Amino acid sequence: MAWRGLISRNLKELRFLYCQTSPASASTREFVQRNYKDLKTLNPKFPFLIRECSGVEPQLWARYDMGVERCVRLDGLTEAQIANKLEELVKAGASAV
Repeated sequence: MAWRGLISRNLKELRFLYCQTSPASASTREFVQRNYKDLKTLNPKFPFLIRECSGVEPQLWARYDMGVERCVRLDGLTEAQIANKLEELVKAGASAV
């Protein structure tokens, strides 16, 4: 879990997009509710953006240096799989630095 503290070093911004009510976004909502406090504590000045929009497909966007962005679709993933996708995005930022 050491990668959680590297978010602010390897990324510029992280955006979670999901629907407030759809079953497809349920695990993403749960992930954000359970992990936001820990992630924010480890990265206090880092911009974690939570975007809720009716009917939107759950997604995770990572912005790196020079405006480069990567998107991961989260539809159908469990909370553990979402954590793995986030870890992959953070590690990808380390290799780009």
